[in-house]
Formats: sequence, structure tokens, C-alpha cells
Amino acid sequence: MTVLRKTLVAVTAACSLVLASCGLGSAGGYTPSGTLGGPIEDVDLHGASVSVGSKNFTEQILLGKMATILLKSAGASVTDMTNVPGAATSRQAQLDGDIDFQWEYTGNGWINYLGHDDPILDPGELYRAVRDGDRKNGLEWLPPGAMNNTYGFAATSANAQRLGVHSLSDVAKLPASELTFCVESEFASRNDGFEPMLEAYGISPDEVKKSVMDTGAVYQATADGDCNFGEVFTTDGRIKALDLTVMDDDLPFFPKYNLSGVVRQDLLDAHPGLADLFAPVVAKLDDPTMIELNARIDVDGEEPVAVAQNWLTEQGFLAD
Repeated sequence: MTVLRKTLVAVTAACSLVLASCGLGSAGGYTPSGTLGGPIEDVDLHGASVSVGSKNFTEQILLGKMATILLKSAGASVTDMTNVPGAATSRQAQLDGDIDFQWEYTGNGWINYLGHDDPILDPGELYRAVRDGDRKNGLEWLPPGAMNNTYGFAATSANAQRLGVHSLSDVAKLPASELTFCVESEFASRNDGFEPMLEAYGISPDEVKKSVMDTGAVYQATADGDCNFGEVFTTDGRIKALDLTVMDDDLPFFPKYNLSGVVRQDLLDAHPGLADLFAPVVAKLDDPTMIELNARIDVDGEEPVAVAQNWLTEQGFLAD
């Protein structure tokens, strides 16, 4: 989800020169539409032309498809530009005006896009800082929901029960022999990553056994018992599929990555109904919901656009 700031800056510079070579273009495919229902049934966006972007991982593609379906159902002319490879490319495309709307995460905006090293732990303060900071770029961050796709540590449910742990403070009380961690390489080296997290919870880095591996390998390694605790993204569908339990970050240490729609200010000024369209939807998206929806794609093999349409219908945002 999050990339090192230096990497982001370098890739952004390259992509700003040749966005097409970085994979920017219409995602194509069929985008269904329907009749809006419930709290958004009166939203009318006829006359609006909106290009919708997303990054190229499951959750982002799913959210992007939700946006395209809703906008099309509200009468807007929609260009589907979801599945853009990399945060740097999608961000630059929105700065350049090629993408009008996409879903983002407040912590990502503060640290990676606006370039701040020190996280803001209060979610409301963080949102306001990101919103205000990005207005100079002609972008408006809509009010976020509770969904928080941040870093975390998870154990198998069996291990969590065996060790009697529910939070990272509980983990800190374990004997050194149980402090075994699987982490991906970037997180292991971040100045807001693994060792700073240990130190914040009073765990000496010298006491732990750390296995560094590729991001995709951490979940299965944790499930297989290669380590007691694995680094995860807290809305990943594999958490449910592998019966993992996420430890509560009870200090807290990790910044919030709350979900927020980001829209170009000129488009929002012309069509303020955009904010009304997305507000009730983002309010319904919490961590358990996102884990379930992600799992339907990554584990059950469903198509993102079908999962998006079905969920919107189930929640009453689309009429049956």
C-alpha cells in the first residue's frame, strides 16, 4: 500500500514525463449502472464528465468500480481509468487533470504525497491537515469513513488464544522465545516501521526473531506458523481467509489510513452532488466489510465489478 517517499518521488518524476508508458489509460470492460436508491436516490449528475482512477491492487480496483457504477447510475459520463500501476502514477495523473476522482488514504496523503515525516495520530486532525494541504493542488479530500487500511500485526487465531494476546501491549509482555515476527523488506527498514514500533511498545529489537520476506509471503508464513506475528494490511482479505487475528494497536503507533474520496476541485465546484453521492457509501465501509469484500475477490475469485455492484445493491444504494 505505502511506498518509501524517495521511491515515490523518483517514480512520480518519471511518470510525469511519460504517463502513457506507466500504463495510464482506460481500463475498458463493462461498467453496469442502475437506479440509485436509499439516501442517494435524488443525486443527479447529468452533464458531468468524470474520469475515475484507482491503483492496481484488489481493494483499490473494487472501490474504483463502485465509484464508476455510482457515477454512471447518477447520470454522469464516466471514463474508467481504474487499475493504474502504482501510487505515483495515479497521483500524478490526478494532479495533471487526467483523473478526476479516486479513492485515497489519509495517512498515505500526509506522508507520501505531502511529504511529511511525522505521522498525525488523531484521525480527524490528520484528515483536516491532508485536506487543507492538498487544496493548493486543486484537490479536495471528501470526509473519510471509518475504514482504516493501515499496518498491523496478526497471529493465527489459535496462536492468539494460546498466547492470550489481543493487543500489541499484550505481545510486549510475552517472553522473548515467543517474539517471532515475519515482516516485508520495506517495512523492516522504514523509520516508522518495525523497530520503531517495537521500541514504542517497550520491546528491545535484540529480543525478537525477525524473518524478512516478500510482502505476499508474510500472510501464508504467519498462517503456517513460521512466525507468531506477521505484518499485514488491516483490510486484506487474506486475514479472514487464513483465520488470522489482528492485534489491537492500543497505543496507538501506526497512523490512520482512513478511506477518502479525492476529487478535482473544479469538478466538485461544478457538480457538488459528487460529495452527496459518496458520503453515505464511505460511511458504510468499515474494516470487516472491506476484508469480506476483498476476500470475495482474492479468495473466492469473483470479479471486482460484480462484487461492487452486488454490495451496492445489498446496501440499498442501487435499487433491485
